[in-house]
Amino acid sequence: MGRPWDGGGPSRGTPLDGQGLDGLREMLAARRADKFEWLLDDDVEEEEGAMAAGRRGRLGTGWSSDLRDEERRIESLVRRLNEDDLSMRDWRLTRLMKKADLIYNEDNLLQILEGLEARGNWRQALSVTEWVYNENNYKHRKSRFVYTKLLSILGKAWRPSEALRVFTIMRGDAQIYPDMAAYHSIAVTLGRAGLLNELIKIIEYMKQKPSKRVMKTRRKDWDPFLEPDVLVYNSVLNACVLSQQWKGVFWVFQQMRMNNLTPTGATFGLAMEVMLKAKKYDFVQKFFEKMQKNGVPPRAITYKVLVRAFWEQGKVNEAVEAVKDMEHRGVVGTASVYYELACCLCNKGRWRDALLQVEKLKQLPLTKPLEFTFTGMILASFDGGYIFECISIFESMEGYCTPNIGTINVMIKVYGRCDMFGKARDLFETTKINSPCSNHSPHKADAYTYSSMLEAAASAQQWEYFENVYREMTLSPHHLDQRKYSWMLVMASKAGKSYLLEHALDSILERGETPNVQLFSEMICQTIAQSNYARTLHLMNIMNEASTDLSELQWSKLLEQNMHRFSVNALSDLLTYLSTSDIIKSDPALSFVRALQSQCETTFVKDTSFLADGSKTGQSQLSLPANIVKSSNSNMMEPDQLSSMNSLNMRPDEKVNSELSDYLMDTPQFGANAGLSGDIVIGSHFESKQNEQHDLGYLGTGVSAVDEVLDSMNLYGDGSYGEMPLASEILEFWEQERINDMFSAKKAEPL
Repeated sequence: MGRPWDGGGPSRGTPLDGQGLDGLREMLAARRADKFEWLLDDDVEEEEGAMAAGRRGRLGTGWSSDLRDEERRIESLVRRLNEDDLSMRDWRLTRLMKKADLIYNEDNLLQILEGLEARGNWRQALSVTEWVYNENNYKHRKSRFVYTKLLSILGKAWRPSEALRVFTIMRGDAQIYPDMAAYHSIAVTLGRAGLLNELIKIIEYMKQKPSKRVMKTRRKDWDPFLEPDVLVYNSVLNACVLSQQWKGVFWVFQQMRMNNLTPTGATFGLAMEVMLKAKKYDFVQKFFEKMQKNGVPPRAITYKVLVRAFWEQGKVNEAVEAVKDMEHRGVVGTASVYYELACCLCNKGRWRDALLQVEKLKQLPLTKPLEFTFTGMILASFDGGYIFECISIFESMEGYCTPNIGTINVMIKVYGRCDMFGKARDLFETTKINSPCSNHSPHKADAYTYSSMLEAAASAQQWEYFENVYREMTLSPHHLDQRKYSWMLVMASKAGKSYLLEHALDSILERGETPNVQLFSEMICQTIAQSNYARTLHLMNIMNEASTDLSELQWSKLLEQNMHRFSVNALSDLLTYLSTSDIIKSDPALSFVRALQSQCETTFVKDTSFLADGSKTGQSQLSLPANIVKSSNSNMMEPDQLSSMNSLNMRPDEKVNSELSDYLMDTPQFGANAGLSGDIVIGSHFESKQNEQHDLGYLGTGVSAVDEVLDSMNLYGDGSYGEMPLASEILEFWEQERINDMFSAKKAEPL
């Protein structure tokens, strides 16, 4: 029909010239189809010519003279396969495989898979194998070795699901029925993934008698009757480590004893690690003793498990003796052994002894830079409650290495949790000044740096500096993780920085994320206090679109917690506004309206003052309920009755959303420190110690009276870091407030 890119109409018999490919290139470039451009490369035509010449050469001289050409074409095919992600059903893969002009026998396929494995391209390895053995010319010439190689590639790429699917294909085909090498590959893959149940099935498959079809098609040098060996059982123990199935250890040793298999050092080491993960410390020691009794020499990794077990039990001296025993036996320790011991010592405040282990660690080949060791030591010291030791460890790093951004982030968080805002701020500012221009530098401030500094500023209620850091983070490519740090935006909003919360809410919506329920609830309380009822309705609609569901009880608790911010008249006006709107048709707006109506019906005392003799000077806007008024002759309410007004219509047995409930219960009138995240921990072996106030995942709930005084004194200040007020100043402030309240309450009624 002609060439449409030439601009002419349909024609017949138009000869093809050299302009056709150039026109098609222009068309594809206009459509931004760069990934198809390799189809039109000139070297494809050159390779096709070389392949044709190779075919002519093979006809005259035989295969031996063309081995180099075949290797070149295999390399070219591997290079083409790595340029794009092609599935088995992709027409480009079919074209590429056929244009390669290769005979896909066992040797050639193994070379192709090795080339793809070297580049970590497991997808193409799977696609190529499936494509070849779905072709009519090769479906009856499948190779067990090719499938075993594919299992190995999938195992190295941590693809257990795909490996299990390939293994199932092998078991269903007599040509490629798995041998011991295939069982080893699938066992190691499943063991690393912790798929214990699937691994047990693999062992059962090995014990089953092969079918008659398999026996007929088997090769003479291959015996299909297989029994699990030590490697398979070690893979089971590896899966038990991840799944913490400590009872599986005894099953493995029982099976090995029945099959006359001798446990190796790896077997005992994995058994000890399973017991460590399950916190069965007695069994860790028993397996270590049994290992020595059987004459199996322990390895360095075995001592690492032993040191960790002693650490978690608080037996520091035993951990030190274990490492000395390792050195006395002549076992060359690894960096991980000395790292575990250094962290163990720091956890008990012995950071100077830990530095001696760092000296030993420096003489060994390191898999990670030395900065990671110091970061772990700082975290271990903090977890043990030794705050000033954390600072000492950080300062001692200068003699060993330069702190990376991870260590700086930890120290900013440590300073923030320990009321050392000044030090956190200085470290943050120094980091910004010394940050290189490269975005991928290990010393450039990242999202955790900004988040840690925001957390430190929020904990110290330094809201002006909080705003500055938030603005810098907004201009950077990093975003605040709302799942961990929503509480900071809520606190900033209550401290007068409501526009930061509005900006954060808009930014989250622009990124296509669902805002946290705390952000919605705080914004709604703000709009009610500002009598911006249209904005309240708009937020309700956004919550509906975001599928954020809150029950009537949750809305009631929210309103009760924030009644100090708005009056009953504001709630009544809001109820009137929402009642006249036609948009309220579903939850959470309907639940909010019901809670609002219930709250308006409940009576509140507002601006009621009393004479010295007990007579009332004014009337409340609404009458008191019967369960609060003690008698008709008494106009005074007891303090416990006043507090009971906040618990009206509360049904504790009703299930509520845990996220909002925690927010309501842990958020006082002025703070929400309970929402602090615990995102910096060394590992699961760290548990809360005796000093809960130093736990990195927790900060005390509530705000003390001293903090309220500080906030009121700094309300109109610059918000900069300053010294703590004297106790006399705080007492004077309280005394003045008491005098003002006393005189304002003694105003006489007009006659």
